[in-house]
Amino acid sequence: MKKVSSIASLLLYTASFGERGASHYNNKLLSYTVRSYSLLPSATPPGLLVQYRKLIEQGKLQHDPFQEKVAVALENLLGRLDQYEKDMEEYHVKLANWEKNREDKRRKLLMEEAEQQQQQGDVWTSVNKHQKNLVERLMFWRKPDVEPGVGKWVSYLNRERKLDSLVGRCPTAPLAPKGLYIYGSVGSGKTMLMDMFYGATEGIVKHRQRFHFHEAMLKINEHMHRLWKNQVEEKSLKSGISSWIMNLPLDMKVKEWLAAEERYKQEVQMKNILPAVADKFLVDQQEDNRGANILCFDEIQTVDVFAIVALSGILSRLLSTGTVLVATSNRAPNDLNQDGMQREIFQKLVVKLEKHCEWLQVESEIDYRRKIAQSSIDQVHHFWPLDSNALKEFETMWSQVTNQLGGQITSQTIPVMFGRTLEVPQSCNGVARFTFEYLCGRPVGAADYIAVTQNYHTVFISDIPVMSMRIRDKARRFITLVDELYNHHCCLFCSAAASIDDLFQGTEEGTLFDLESFQFETEMEGTKLRRDVLAEGSVSSGGAPSGIVSMLSGQEEMFAFRRAVSRLIEMQTPLYLEGVRSLHPYFQNNNSKNT
Repeated sequence: MKKVSSIASLLLYTASFGERGASHYNNKLLSYTVRSYSLLPSATPPGLLVQYRKLIEQGKLQHDPFQEKVAVALENLLGRLDQYEKDMEEYHVKLANWEKNREDKRRKLLMEEAEQQQQQGDVWTSVNKHQKNLVERLMFWRKPDVEPGVGKWVSYLNRERKLDSLVGRCPTAPLAPKGLYIYGSVGSGKTMLMDMFYGATEGIVKHRQRFHFHEAMLKINEHMHRLWKNQVEEKSLKSGISSWIMNLPLDMKVKEWLAAEERYKQEVQMKNILPAVADKFLVDQQEDNRGANILCFDEIQTVDVFAIVALSGILSRLLSTGTVLVATSNRAPNDLNQDGMQREIFQKLVVKLEKHCEWLQVESEIDYRRKIAQSSIDQVHHFWPLDSNALKEFETMWSQVTNQLGGQITSQTIPVMFGRTLEVPQSCNGVARFTFEYLCGRPVGAADYIAVTQNYHTVFISDIPVMSMRIRDKARRFITLVDELYNHHCCLFCSAAASIDDLFQGTEEGTLFDLESFQFETEMEGTKLRRDVLAEGSVSSGGAPSGIVSMLSGQEEMFAFRRAVSRLIEMQTPLYLEGVRSLHPYFQNNNSKNT
């Protein structure tokens, strides 16, 4: 088995790969090339289709008619984005003016109602008990703008109708160009094509984001938690009152009425939290939200009820407000929810996707990741089986890599989302080591794995067993871990009981079911709290999931298994390793600090 003696030569191994290897490069090279352009602010990448065809001419890509069809569609979409960006900038200027005008008018209406209540209070204080009945009669016949006793909901609606007549309806957004929903089998080039498009939008569209499924779900959870927390603590409400209500020359009771009206407005807006989350999903904390929004979403899937409800709400809102979506998946939209979970909600998303996206299938059955491995050197990072020879080689590699980086092994504590932390037992200057049980045998999930992959460019994992339904939770976590290692472009060393192709072995014991997939994370008083998403789509504050049916079919598991195997194979190749130093966040952050 061929070895690499240092982490530097490991990560730059392709430099000595030679002309022989160049003729066997495949799809991933293009993905690395396009993503690398985004690291160079002064670089302007050529047109998407030009890149694709040039790499074919150079023998670095194999021509695939299905890929080329998608590349043409993406190029056409790219050509429409420049004008759409300008149209959206003009629209957002009009929208900002409209929102400011509406808020000014709303406060004016509130002030008029408040002054009316103040006058009524003054009348009551100026009369004596003997005149009370007469005043009550006068007040009864008088018809104020907001009648006493009218419910807050009716009052709110009446005020909104007045604002519509005073300010007019919200400006209409320009018609967005249709996005693309790209689906096909594992390793067929879907992510590569999406990354080509994402790289090509640099400098054309201001607000653009690229998410993998796990990262997007965590981001949604984070925004939901933040909004819920703000609602409970009333932080935004307090700042609003102090800025304009508390300084008004009105009685305290009237100020309290104004505060209650403001509070009710916020409650109405918070009743449907997903649109509020969607509005912050792409341009959160941006000072200038003018312009078009592009969302590239890798590996859309519906593993549980929460994913269906959240994706349906978020994506529907984004598509309705002009976001251009380019997404990848193993399945066509109609086939995503084969278990029929929340069918009515999901069907609304399918209708939205059909209206706002062109559906294109990459029909090739070739797994191009395997083609890299077949034309590359022997695999050097996966040591198997778990015998004395393989374990010795694994330990030797750990010593070589850590010695190259200084040799001082320490434990670390790294931050995870929602105020949690994760202990890293062994680490050394961007390299970390774990056992399989530590990462996959405990109640950890995508948030923990993202924290690991963002902090360490090289990860060693020992004692990986052959996985079947008997350890289904561990298998599912390992698949999620591989996804994040791959998405963040980490270098991976493993000691395992079997070869990569034999790591996952199905049984007749039923479908793969992972409790972690049905839970999302939040925080409560500095501790970790799991909130369970129930089968009916509601959220509880504790306890175990109830009424959960089989959420993952055997076919879904096969997709997940094949994807993990395909990615593990590619992660052993020089072509993949070449990109670690330029694409991993660890090196990007260090480069930005040095410039």
